Amino acid sequence: MDHRNEIREFLTSRRARITPDQAGLPSHGIRRVPGLRRAEAAQLADVSVEYYARMERGNLTGVSDAVLDALARALRLDDAERAHLYDLARAAAPSPRRRRTPASQRGVRPNVQRLLDSMTDSPAFVVNGRTDVLAANSLGRALFAPLHTGAAQPPNHARFIFLDPRSHTFWDDWDHAADDAVALLHAQAGRAPFDQDLTALVGELSTRSEDFRIRWARHDVRRHTTGLKSLRHPAIGPLRLTFEAMTLVADTDLTLFVYGAEPGTPSEDGLRLLATWTATHDQQRATPVTGDA
Repeated sequence: MDHRNEIREFLTSRRARITPDQAGLPSHGIRRVPGLRRAEAAQLADVSVEYYARMERGNLTGVSDAVLDALARALRLDDAERAHLYDLARAAAPSPRRRRTPASQRGVRPNVQRLLDSMTDSPAFVVNGRTDVLAANSLGRALFAPLHTGAAQPPNHARFIFLDPRSHTFWDDWDHAADDAVALLHAQAGRAPFDQDLTALVGELSTRSEDFRIRWARHDVRRHTTGLKSLRHPAIGPLRLTFEAMTLVADTDLTLFVYGAEPGTPSEDGLRLLATWTATHDQQRATPVTGDA
Protein backbone atom coordinates (compact mmCIF):
# COMPACT_ATOMS: atom_id res chain seq x y z
CA MET A 1 0.00 0.00 0.00
CA ASP A 2 1.18 3.52 -0.87
CA HIS A 3 1.02 5.56 2.34
CA ARG A 4 0.91 8.93 0.58
CA ASN A 5 -1.90 7.70 -1.63
CA GLU A 6 -3.78 6.48 1.46
CA ILE A 7 -3.55 9.99 2.96
CA ARG A 8 -4.53 11.66 -0.32
CA GLU A 9 -7.55 9.46 -0.95
CA PHE A 10 -8.75 9.66 2.64
CA LEU A 11 -8.66 13.45 2.79
CA THR A 12 -10.12 13.85 -0.69
CA SER A 13 -13.00 11.49 0.06
CA ARG A 14 -13.81 13.27 3.34
CA ARG A 15 -13.77 16.70 1.63
CA ALA A 16 -16.04 15.43 -1.14
CA ARG A 17 -18.86 14.50 1.21
CA ILE A 18 -19.31 18.00 2.73
CA THR A 19 -21.38 20.59 0.91
CA PRO A 20 -20.80 24.35 1.29
CA ASP A 21 -24.23 24.65 2.91
CA GLN A 22 -23.30 22.08 5.54
CA ALA A 23 -20.08 24.00 6.24
CA GLY A 24 -21.88 27.34 6.44
CA LEU A 25 -20.17 28.69 3.32
CA PRO A 26 -21.73 30.45 0.33
CA SER A 27 -21.92 28.37 -2.83
CA HIS A 28 -20.84 30.18 -5.99
CA GLY A 29 -20.41 28.99 -9.54
CA ILE A 30 -20.58 25.55 -11.12
CA ARG A 31 -18.81 22.80 -9.20
CA ARG A 32 -17.07 20.18 -11.28
CA VAL A 33 -16.53 17.87 -8.29
CA PRO A 34 -18.74 17.13 -5.27
CA GLY A 35 -18.15 18.65 -1.89
CA LEU A 36 -15.89 21.48 -0.82
CA ARG A 37 -13.18 23.05 -2.91
CA ARG A 38 -9.64 22.88 -1.57
CA ALA A 39 -9.69 26.59 -0.83
CA GLU A 40 -12.86 26.20 1.21
CA ALA A 41 -11.42 23.30 3.21
CA ALA A 42 -8.27 25.36 3.83
CA GLN A 43 -10.39 28.28 5.01
CA LEU A 44 -12.29 26.08 7.45
CA ALA A 45 -9.03 24.60 8.78
CA ASP A 46 -7.49 28.08 9.04
CA VAL A 47 -4.44 27.17 6.94
CA SER A 48 -3.19 28.46 3.61
CA VAL A 49 -4.42 26.84 0.42
CA GLU A 50 -0.83 25.82 -0.35
CA TYR A 51 -0.42 24.12 3.03
CA TYR A 52 -3.76 22.33 2.70
CA ALA A 53 -2.86 21.19 -0.83
CA ARG A 54 0.43 19.80 0.48
CA MET A 55 -1.44 17.72 3.09
CA GLU A 56 -3.99 16.50 0.59
CA ARG A 57 -1.20 15.44 -1.77
CA GLY A 58 -0.25 12.94 0.92
CA ASN A 59 2.38 14.82 2.90
CA LEU A 60 1.57 14.97 6.63
CA THR A 61 5.21 15.07 7.72
CA GLY A 62 5.69 17.59 10.52
CA VAL A 63 2.01 18.58 10.71
CA SER A 64 1.24 19.66 14.27
CA ASP A 65 -1.53 18.26 16.46
CA ALA A 66 -3.20 21.68 16.39
CA VAL A 67 -3.40 21.60 12.59
CA LEU A 68 -4.61 17.99 12.63
CA ASP A 69 -7.36 18.97 15.07
CA ALA A 70 -8.36 21.91 12.87
CA LEU A 71 -8.36 19.67 9.80
CA ALA A 72 -10.52 17.09 11.60
CA ARG A 73 -13.03 19.80 12.54
CA ALA A 74 -13.07 21.25 9.04
CA LEU A 75 -13.74 17.85 7.47
CA ARG A 76 -16.22 16.87 10.21
CA LEU A 77 -14.39 13.66 11.07
CA ASP A 78 -15.95 11.36 13.65
CA ASP A 79 -13.88 9.78 16.43
CA ALA A 80 -12.75 6.81 14.32
CA GLU A 81 -11.83 9.05 11.38
CA ARG A 82 -9.96 11.48 13.63
CA ALA A 83 -7.95 8.60 15.12
CA HIS A 84 -7.22 7.38 11.59
CA LEU A 85 -5.95 10.83 10.58
CA TYR A 86 -3.58 10.85 13.57
CA ASP A 87 -2.40 7.33 12.71
CA LEU A 88 -1.66 8.44 9.15
CA ALA A 89 0.28 11.43 10.45
CA ARG A 90 2.31 9.30 12.87
CA ALA A 91 3.20 6.88 10.11
CA ALA A 92 4.39 9.81 7.98
CA ALA A 93 6.95 10.80 10.63
CA PRO A 94 10.60 10.38 9.59
CA SER A 95 12.91 7.73 11.07
CA PRO A 96 13.46 6.47 13.73
CA ARG A 97 9.68 6.45 14.41
CA ARG A 98 8.99 4.58 11.16
CA ARG A 99 10.08 1.14 12.25
CA ARG A 100 9.71 -2.10 10.43
CA THR A 101 6.56 -3.96 11.43
CA PRO A 102 7.44 -6.93 13.67
CA ALA A 103 6.73 -10.48 12.60
CA SER A 104 3.04 -11.33 12.59
CA GLN A 105 1.64 -12.83 15.76
CA ARG A 106 0.24 -16.29 15.06
CA GLY A 107 -1.31 -17.04 18.44
CA VAL A 108 -2.09 -15.66 21.87
CA ARG A 109 -0.45 -15.94 25.26
CA PRO A 110 -1.45 -19.04 27.31
CA ASN A 111 -3.23 -16.84 29.86
CA VAL A 112 -5.45 -15.43 27.11
CA GLN A 113 -6.36 -18.90 25.86
CA ARG A 114 -7.18 -19.99 29.42
CA LEU A 115 -9.42 -16.92 29.77
CA LEU A 116 -11.24 -17.87 26.57
CA ASP A 117 -11.68 -21.48 27.68
CA SER A 118 -13.15 -20.34 31.01
CA MET A 119 -16.02 -18.62 29.13
CA THR A 120 -18.22 -21.68 28.78
CA ASP A 121 -21.54 -19.90 28.19
CA SER A 122 -20.46 -17.23 25.68
CA PRO A 123 -18.82 -17.49 22.26
CA ALA A 124 -15.51 -15.62 22.42
CA PHE A 125 -12.47 -15.18 20.20
CA VAL A 126 -9.43 -12.94 19.72
CA VAL A 127 -8.60 -11.20 16.43
CA ASN A 128 -5.77 -8.96 15.27
CA GLY A 129 -6.08 -5.81 13.17
CA ARG A 130 -6.16 -7.84 9.95
CA THR A 131 -9.26 -9.72 11.25
CA ASP A 132 -7.27 -12.95 11.66
CA VAL A 133 -8.82 -15.17 14.35
CA LEU A 134 -5.84 -16.10 16.54
CA ALA A 135 -7.73 -17.95 19.27
CA ALA A 136 -11.27 -18.91 20.28
CA ASN A 137 -13.17 -20.96 22.81
CA SER A 138 -15.30 -23.94 21.80
CA LEU A 139 -18.47 -21.87 21.44
CA GLY A 140 -16.62 -19.23 19.43
CA ARG A 141 -15.38 -21.82 16.97
CA ALA A 142 -18.84 -23.38 16.81
CA LEU A 143 -20.61 -20.06 16.25
CA PHE A 144 -18.35 -19.25 13.31
CA ALA A 145 -18.09 -22.85 12.12
CA PRO A 146 -18.01 -21.98 8.37
CA LEU A 147 -15.11 -19.59 8.98
CA HIS A 148 -13.07 -22.25 10.78
CA THR A 149 -13.58 -24.94 8.15
CA GLY A 150 -11.84 -22.97 5.40
CA ALA A 151 -8.46 -24.01 4.03
CA ALA A 152 -6.64 -20.75 4.78
CA GLN A 153 -5.05 -20.42 8.20
CA PRO A 154 -5.42 -18.55 10.42
CA PRO A 155 -9.15 -18.03 9.78
CA ASN A 156 -9.77 -14.49 8.58
CA HIS A 157 -13.11 -12.67 8.76
CA ALA A 158 -12.49 -10.42 5.75
CA ARG A 159 -11.34 -13.30 3.56
CA PHE A 160 -14.40 -15.34 4.58
CA ILE A 161 -16.78 -12.47 3.83
CA PHE A 162 -15.44 -11.64 0.37
CA LEU A 163 -14.13 -14.97 -0.93
CA ASP A 164 -16.38 -17.65 0.60
CA PRO A 165 -19.90 -17.88 -0.94
CA ARG A 166 -21.23 -19.29 2.35
CA SER A 167 -20.81 -15.87 3.96
CA HIS A 168 -23.83 -14.53 2.01
CA THR A 169 -26.15 -16.98 3.76
CA PHE A 170 -24.30 -16.84 7.09
CA TRP A 171 -24.73 -13.07 7.56
CA ASP A 172 -28.30 -11.75 7.47
CA ASP A 173 -26.96 -8.33 6.40
CA TRP A 174 -23.97 -9.24 4.27
CA ASP A 175 -23.44 -5.69 3.06
CA HIS A 176 -23.12 -4.39 6.61
CA ALA A 177 -20.67 -7.15 7.53
CA ALA A 178 -18.64 -6.38 4.40
CA ASP A 179 -18.60 -2.64 5.15
CA ASP A 180 -17.42 -3.33 8.71
CA ALA A 181 -14.61 -5.61 7.57
CA VAL A 182 -13.22 -3.11 5.07
CA ALA A 183 -13.50 -0.22 7.53
CA LEU A 184 -11.52 -2.23 10.09
CA LEU A 185 -8.81 -3.05 7.54
CA HIS A 186 -8.55 0.62 6.53
CA ALA A 187 -8.14 1.62 10.17
CA GLN A 188 -5.41 -0.99 10.54
CA ALA A 189 -3.70 0.33 7.41
CA GLY A 190 -3.43 3.69 9.14
CA ARG A 191 -1.96 2.16 12.29
CA ALA A 192 0.42 -0.25 10.52
CA PRO A 193 1.05 0.94 6.95
CA PHE A 194 4.20 -1.19 6.63
CA ASP A 195 2.54 -4.46 7.67
CA GLN A 196 3.42 -6.80 4.79
CA ASP A 197 0.77 -9.36 5.77
CA LEU A 198 -1.89 -6.65 5.66
CA THR A 199 -0.64 -5.45 2.28
CA ALA A 200 -0.79 -9.02 0.97
CA LEU A 201 -4.33 -9.50 2.28
CA VAL A 202 -5.58 -6.25 0.75
CA GLY A 203 -3.90 -7.18 -2.52
CA GLU A 204 -5.50 -10.62 -2.53
CA LEU A 205 -8.98 -9.30 -1.79
CA SER A 206 -8.63 -6.45 -4.31
CA THR A 207 -7.61 -8.91 -7.01
CA ARG A 208 -10.31 -11.46 -6.33
CA SER A 209 -13.34 -9.42 -5.20
CA GLU A 210 -14.97 -6.48 -6.95
CA ASP A 211 -17.14 -5.96 -3.85
CA PHE A 212 -13.98 -5.43 -1.84
CA ARG A 213 -12.41 -3.07 -4.40
CA ILE A 214 -15.50 -0.85 -4.42
CA ARG A 215 -15.56 -0.61 -0.64
CA TRP A 216 -11.80 -0.13 -0.30
CA ALA A 217 -12.00 2.89 -2.62
CA ARG A 218 -14.41 4.62 -0.22
CA HIS A 219 -11.74 4.91 2.51
CA ASP A 220 -14.26 4.48 5.31
CA VAL A 221 -13.03 3.69 8.82
CA ARG A 222 -14.99 2.90 11.95
CA ARG A 223 -14.72 1.53 15.45
CA HIS A 224 -16.18 -1.86 16.19
CA THR A 225 -16.72 -1.98 19.95
CA THR A 226 -20.32 -3.02 20.63
CA GLY A 227 -23.51 -3.78 18.77
CA LEU A 228 -25.78 -6.45 17.33
CA LYS A 229 -25.01 -9.19 14.83
CA SER A 230 -27.68 -11.18 12.99
CA LEU A 231 -26.56 -14.43 11.44
CA ARG A 232 -27.88 -17.79 10.32
CA HIS A 233 -25.91 -20.67 11.79
CA PRO A 234 -25.92 -23.72 9.48
CA ALA A 235 -26.95 -26.07 12.31
CA ILE A 236 -28.83 -23.82 14.76
CA GLY A 237 -30.60 -21.35 12.50
CA PRO A 238 -31.15 -17.59 13.02
CA LEU A 239 -29.35 -15.90 15.87
CA ARG A 240 -29.46 -12.23 16.89
CA LEU A 241 -26.54 -11.63 19.23
CA THR A 242 -24.99 -8.73 21.08
CA PHE A 243 -21.23 -8.34 21.16
CA GLU A 244 -18.61 -6.46 23.13
CA ALA A 245 -15.07 -5.85 21.86
CA MET A 246 -12.20 -5.15 24.24
CA THR A 247 -8.59 -4.37 23.40
CA LEU A 248 -6.12 -6.54 25.29
CA VAL A 249 -4.01 -4.05 27.23
CA ALA A 250 -0.88 -6.21 27.11
CA ASP A 251 -1.38 -6.93 23.38
CA THR A 252 -2.74 -3.70 21.95
CA ASP A 253 -3.09 -5.07 18.40
CA LEU A 254 -5.42 -7.82 19.65
CA THR A 255 -9.12 -7.52 20.40
CA LEU A 256 -11.29 -9.88 22.44
CA PHE A 257 -14.85 -10.31 21.12
CA VAL A 258 -17.53 -11.82 23.37
CA TYR A 259 -21.02 -12.63 22.09
CA GLY A 260 -24.25 -13.04 24.03
CA ALA A 261 -28.03 -13.02 23.67
CA GLU A 262 -30.76 -10.97 25.32
CA PRO A 263 -32.42 -12.96 28.14
CA GLY A 264 -35.69 -14.64 27.28
CA THR A 265 -35.20 -14.44 23.52
CA PRO A 266 -35.11 -17.23 20.93
CA SER A 267 -31.44 -16.38 20.43
CA GLU A 268 -30.72 -17.25 24.08
CA ASP A 269 -32.32 -20.63 23.45
CA GLY A 270 -30.25 -20.88 20.28
CA LEU A 271 -27.00 -20.30 22.18
CA ARG A 272 -27.95 -23.07 24.64
CA LEU A 273 -28.63 -25.35 21.71
CA LEU A 274 -25.30 -24.34 20.17
CA ALA A 275 -23.54 -25.28 23.43
CA THR A 276 -25.20 -28.71 23.36
CA TRP A 277 -24.35 -29.15 19.68
CA THR A 278 -20.76 -28.15 20.39
CA ALA A 279 -20.39 -30.54 23.31
CA THR A 280 -21.79 -33.41 21.24
CA HIS A 281 -19.40 -32.74 18.36
CA ASP A 282 -16.43 -32.31 20.71
CA GLN A 283 -17.26 -35.64 22.35
CA GLN A 284 -17.56 -37.37 18.98
CA ARG A 285 -14.16 -36.07 17.92
CA ALA A 286 -12.61 -37.19 21.21
CA THR A 287 -14.07 -40.73 21.06
CA PRO A 288 -11.59 -43.16 19.45
CA VAL A 289 -12.85 -45.24 16.57
CA THR A 290 -12.43 -48.98 17.20
CA GLY A 291 -12.57 -51.77 14.69
CA ASP A 292 -14.57 -55.00 14.88
CA ALA A 293 -13.38 -57.45 17.54
